[in-house]
Amino acid sequence: MKDHTVIVDRDEETLALHFAPVFNVAVPFIDRHCSEGRAEKVAIRTNQGDEVSYRLLAENVNRCGNALLALGLVRGDRVILIVKDCAEFFYVFWGAIKAGLIPVPINTLLRAKDYAYILADSGCKAMIYSPEYTIEVQEALAQLEPRLAHSICVEGGNNSLRTLISKSSAKLEPVAAAAGDDCFWLYSSGSTGSPKGAVHRHRDMVVSSQFYGIEILGIREDDVCFSAAKLFFAYGLGNGMTFPLWVGASTVLHDGRPTPQSTFETIERFKPTLYFGVPTLYAAQLQTLATQQPDLSSVRLCVSAGEALPADIFNRWREETGLTILDGIGSTEALHIFISNRVDDYMPGSSGRVVPGYQLQIRDDSGQGVPTGEPGRLWIRGDSTARCYWNNPEKSKQTMVDSWLDTGDTYFQDEDGYFYYCGRNDDMMKVGGIWCSPFEIEAKLIEHYEVLEVAVVGRADAVGLIKPEAYIVLKNQPESLDAITEELRKHCKEGLAPYKYPRQFHYVAELPKTATGKIQRYKLRVECQHID
Repeated sequence: MKDHTVIVDRDEETLALHFAPVFNVAVPFIDRHCSEGRAEKVAIRTNQGDEVSYRLLAENVNRCGNALLALGLVRGDRVILIVKDCAEFFYVFWGAIKAGLIPVPINTLLRAKDYAYILADSGCKAMIYSPEYTIEVQEALAQLEPRLAHSICVEGGNNSLRTLISKSSAKLEPVAAAAGDDCFWLYSSGSTGSPKGAVHRHRDMVVSSQFYGIEILGIREDDVCFSAAKLFFAYGLGNGMTFPLWVGASTVLHDGRPTPQSTFETIERFKPTLYFGVPTLYAAQLQTLATQQPDLSSVRLCVSAGEALPADIFNRWREETGLTILDGIGSTEALHIFISNRVDDYMPGSSGRVVPGYQLQIRDDSGQGVPTGEPGRLWIRGDSTARCYWNNPEKSKQTMVDSWLDTGDTYFQDEDGYFYYCGRNDDMMKVGGIWCSPFEIEAKLIEHYEVLEVAVVGRADAVGLIKPEAYIVLKNQPESLDAITEELRKHCKEGLAPYKYPRQFHYVAELPKTATGKIQRYKLRVECQHID
C-alpha cells in the first residue's frame, strides 16, 4: 500500500478497512481530490456567499498548517477551535492534523467559565476563535494562569488567522503518522457533568465516513450536504465535513442559529440533497409547515440524531414532505452514528439496526447480557471509538473496557432486531416495581396536537414511591390548563400501560437542553426536588 491510503475490503459477509503503515488522515480527506480531478469543484458554500474549491481548500489547509507551525507549536500540541461554521474551521482543523498538531473544536455556545475550564483541562498551546465570541473568550483568558501563549481571532488586524494564512506557504508535507495515533479531540456536551475530552485517532473519521456515510446514507460525489447541527460536535462534524470530503461531495455551511426559517431558506437557496437535523428542530419545522410551504424538492434524504426521534414526528414529516427521516444514535465517544434506520429498512420509533463495522451488547448492571425485549445498558465496539478521556483515567476505565464502550444509554432490542431507546441510564425510573422509559411516555405525549416538546422524569411521591412527571412546551396557550391536563392524562392512560401515565404536568416556555439539542432531564429531576 502507498502511504496515507485506505483499502476497503468487501465481500458478501464482511466489510473491513486496511490502513497504510504511514497514514495521516488529512491526505485522503483533503489532498487527494486535486489529483483525482476535483480541483475546481466547489467543496464549501456558505450563507455569507463564500465558495471554496477543492484546490483552494487544499492550499489554505497547507497555509494554515504552516501558520500554526510558525507560532512555535510542535507535534502533539493542542489547538482549540471556538469557530463558527465557516471555511476557516476546515483550514484550522485539517491544517493542524496535517502538521501533526491536535485540533480540539469546542461548543461555540458556552460561556467564559466553560471555556476557561476546557482551555485549562486541555493544556492547549493555541486557540483560534471567531470574532462573534470575543467577549466570552477574553473573559475566559483572564481566568487562565499561566496565560495562553497564542490567542488568534479569525479576522481583523495584522495578527488575525486570515492574515497569517495569506503570508504562509501553500506547500506542506504531511507529518508521518499511523492510523492508531491520536489525531483530534472532541469534548462531550457536559449533559451530566463537566465536559470530557474524547481522544480520537486518525482512523476514526474514515471509519464513520465509510461505514455510516457510504454504507447507510449512500453518500456520493454529486451530493450536497447541509447540517443544521454545527461542526463543533461529533454529529455535525460528520454531516457537514467528513462525509462530503470522503466522497468529494459539497457541503453548505450556515453560521447562524438553526431555526425553521433559516434552515428552510438555506435549503431553498442551496438545494442540498442530504439534510441533517435533530428531533427538536424537526418538531419546530413541522409547526412552520402548517403555514408555509418551502421548496424541499432537492432533498433526497433526511437524518436525525442527538435525541431519539418520536414515531409521531417521523410520520408527520413524511406526510407533510414525502421525505423519510433516518433516525440513529451516535455519541461523541463513538464519533458518529452506530445504530441507524436505513432507506429500505426503517421502523418508526426505533433507532434501527446496527451499522456495519460495529458490535452491540445490551447488558444488565452486573455486565451480563439481557434477554431480547428487556432493557439494559448499551455497550458498543467499533474502530471509531475514542481511545480515552483526556486527563480522566478513572472515567476512561469505567467507560472504555476491553475495547467496549459504555454508551450510558438504556436500550432494548425487539425480536425483529430493531433497537429502541429508553433514555439515559440515569433517566430510567422504576414505577410500581417495573422499569419505565421516559422516552416511551414522551413519545405518547408528543402525539397530542397541542404538544410541541416534552420531557418526563421520575419524582418520589409523599410516601417515597417514584412516579412519572411531565414538563411540556405547548404549541398554543390553551383556554384552560386543567382541561389540557385532563386530555393529556387520558391520552396517556389510553395508549400506555396503566402505571406509566404522568401524575403531574408542568407547562414551561422551554426545556433545558445541551447545545446539541439533548434534553437535560437531570436538571428537571433537580427541579422536582424543590417542587412542593
